Parts: sequence; C-alpha cells; structure tokens
Amino acid sequence: MKAFDSSSLWRTSDFQRARDEGRLDNARDANRPTLLPTTLLADLTRLQAEGANGDVLEVLAACVRHHEAALLYLDQGVFVWPVTLFPRDGLYHSPRDAVSMAESFAISRLRLLGAEPPGVRAPGHAMHERIASRDKYRPLAGLLWTVAMHGPRPALLSEISGRVAYRVVAANTTELPASRGAISSTVLRLGRESAPLGEISRWPGMSVERASRVLNALYLCGALIVTRSHPAARSAPMGWRGLLGRRK
Repeated sequence: MKAFDSSSLWRTSDFQRARDEGRLDNARDANRPTLLPTTLLADLTRLQAEGANGDVLEVLAACVRHHEAALLYLDQGVFVWPVTLFPRDGLYHSPRDAVSMAESFAISRLRLLGAEPPGVRAPGHAMHERIASRDKYRPLAGLLWTVAMHGPRPALLSEISGRVAYRVVAANTTELPASRGAISSTVLRLGRESAPLGEISRWPGMSVERASRVLNALYLCGALIVTRSHPAARSAPMGWRGLLGRRK
C-alpha cells in the first residue's frame, strides 16, 4: 500500500490502517511542527475530557476562536476528508470543497478522527515551501457555514448558549455563502432586531434546530453578536436545553 496522502480522500479503513502502522507520522515533513499550539491543544484536551472531541463543529469553533491553523481528519462513515484550516487568512485547504462534499457525502455523520499541525501553508506565506496548488484553497466561511447547517450538531455551540439574545452584524454578512428563503429572511431580520432562540424558532420557516444551526453558522463566520444583558435575552425553550450541552 502506498504512503498516506492527505491531498486525496481515503477510505476510513485505509486511513485507520495507515495511522496504526505509523505511516501518517512517517509522511510528516521534517520541518513541519509536531504539536499544535498550546492554547488550541488545551481547548481540544478540554473537549476530549467532556466527551466532545469528536464534535466537528466544536473543534472548528476552537480553531476559529484561537485563530490557529490545524489539519483535521474528518470521517463521514466511508471516506476521510482532510481539511486544513487557516483562520487568520480566512481560508481552508482541501482536495474537495465543502459544498460538493455536502452534495455527495453524508456530512451529517461527520466526526473528528484526529487533529494535528497543518501539512501545508497558506498562500502568501513568507516561506514558500509547502504552499499547495491555489485551486485547493477556498474561503473558510463556506466550510463553516456548510458544516454548521448540514453537519451532525443540531444544537447551539456551548459558547453562544444560555440566557442570551442574538443580532446580526449586517456589515459582516457580505462574505457569507448565498442563502434564500427562510434562512435569508431570518438573517435580514436579525440585522434589524435582537431576539432569543425561542423567538427566532417561531419565525417563518424556522424551528429550534434550524434556528440553532443558523446562529452557529453566523457566529462561526463572525456575523453574530451574542448579548447576555439585552432586554430580549432569554434561555432556550424548555425541552431543548438538554440538547444544548449534548455532544455528538
């Protein structure tokens, strides 16, 4: 079997075999860092202790929160999808873009297999080694939006849950992926008024889960204001609160 190549999709069984045999480590460039940054590693360790280390959206949120690049191996049941995040550059590197993955694969079953330092650098890096083909770099907002809307997590991310009200930063929506229907009207309405999850879930075309997904997507893309002192702040609807902390 050839050495593991993170530039392409592999079957999960082949990836697991390569990792068990140590061929993932052997393929690592000698000049590539061997450990993730301390702050990001501490957050991922916390998620592991909470049993949430496989929660792809929480891991994406941790990388975005710390502005740290990382290579994530995402398992969707049959294939492993390698995705390298570059939050500081607003980009991600992958052999497949998020939209095509959502159309062709079951990203609703995504789970994290592993996270490690990136094997490639972002375009424009002062050190040109390991800068990959430019057609493999894409806007990070597209990945974050797609996984939030179609991934396995149906509930609010832990950092934006609680007794809160939400509002959209209209100026930050220009880079969001195109949306239509109820999602588009919800984003526009949140640009005009603050509202809690329970209220948003009753807007046309919304439900508690769908509203939670939209709020997660807006938050990860930097277009959401989360206010705990606003008069409209409310806790999540009864019956849904238990899901807010549930990890998948």
